[in-house]
Amino acid sequence: MTDYQAHVRRHRRLAILRHLEASSEYTSNASILTDVLRGVGVQSTRSQVVTELAWLTENGLITTFGDGDFVIATVTVHGAEIALGVAHHPEIQRPSPRA
Repeated sequence: MTDYQAHVRRHRRLAILRHLEASSEYTSNASILTDVLRGVGVQSTRSQVVTELAWLTENGLITTFGDGDFVIATVTVHGAEIALGVAHHPEIQRPSPRA
């Protein structure tokens, strides 16, 4: 993996957590997350999103339900803390301060 790809991966993870933290009931699905990432300039395939959801789950930052084509993700308390910049993880981009 190149440095650029690793950088994009960290941004993708942060964008997913930020969207989940801001969503009603802290929940969204892989299809919507793919569109959200595209909307914030982090082009991602559905496969990349599902892979990141699995990684975030393995690290205790989200929980998931479903499999294959339909995955629903819910952010955990620790994942929300990372999205808000209260906590950090070396493999996730730290958010910029918000005004």
